[in-house]
Amino acid sequence: MSSLEKLNQKDFEEVVFCNDESVDLKAIISVHNTVLGPGTGGVRFYDYQTEEDALNDVLRLSRGMTYKSAISRLPFGGGKSVIIGDPAKIKTEELLERFGDFVNTLKGRYICAKDVGVDSKDLRVVSRKTKHILGVEGTKNSSGNPSPATAFGVLQAIRALAKELLGRSHLDGLSFAIQGVGSVGYDLAQSLHAEGAKLTICDVSRDALNRCLDKMSPKVVSPEAIYDVKCDFFSPCAMGVVINSQTLPRLKCKIIAGAANNQLATAQDGYEIENKGIFYAPDYVINAGGIINIAEELLGYDKKRAYDHVAHIYQTMIEIIHRSKKEKKPPFVIADILAEEIIEKGRKSKAKAI
Repeated sequence: MSSLEKLNQKDFEEVVFCNDESVDLKAIISVHNTVLGPGTGGVRFYDYQTEEDALNDVLRLSRGMTYKSAISRLPFGGGKSVIIGDPAKIKTEELLERFGDFVNTLKGRYICAKDVGVDSKDLRVVSRKTKHILGVEGTKNSSGNPSPATAFGVLQAIRALAKELLGRSHLDGLSFAIQGVGSVGYDLAQSLHAEGAKLTICDVSRDALNRCLDKMSPKVVSPEAIYDVKCDFFSPCAMGVVINSQTLPRLKCKIIAGAANNQLATAQDGYEIENKGIFYAPDYVINAGGIINIAEELLGYDKKRAYDHVAHIYQTMIEIIHRSKKEKKPPFVIADILAEEIIEKGRKSKAKAI
């Protein structure tokens, strides 16, 4: 399938290819849908093997942001951007400022934020060139680091899943295999540990593992072995596309619920999960805490109000579980239906206003 066919297939509104050899910048900005508001999503700085891989990722991520914002009742559409290259080797202030110039060319149709490979210091550099940015820590009205809010949202979903699917009102004694204990995975692990859950973890970073070992008592396995861990919950909290034809047959969990984006390699994998008797909690539903937290900046950030909104992920997960059972459709399909209903309602409201 060609790049243009991919764009048409999912109704992407705009994709901008950014290039400036003088600062080693190669980037892609994808705006999927702006029915509910400007396309909003993080800037991912990653050393993709090919530009095709980068395009596939930014398209998947921006479409996911459309659905994430819709189902979270946010005034945002779906957007995302990727900067191609190893941030440890090519990231400079000049590159980040130039990227900010490209963001400005979209005139507010895309609002950027933090993602993998981009930290708060980097966002402050980008903000020198564009005002279309949220989540800049250390600035007035900032929502701060989004990771704790994301982990808090995942925890609310896990509580709903434990109650509805396992008949458990608490998490004490339940077993979790957490794939990736970086920022969000670490915060989630801490919360689960505090509630008495049994943890098995993996990460490519020894420092990340040591931080967990200093604060908790998890079992550590290799990144490859995490799929074979017998557990109640498998929690992907690193990169996406980890549920695929190679890994799915190895899973020995009851529920998949984690913070990573785009966990399913294909829609077919979602149906295979269902056939295997595993409940998959749609990633963009349960990992929306970060974008919900950032959205509160539009109102003048208030942490209590923000976290009250994030806590609503519990009810959204309950609704998906109930509709999935009633309509006999996989939860990832139900989540899409819910998000599309909200988008369609927004589209009709816009049409009436014209």
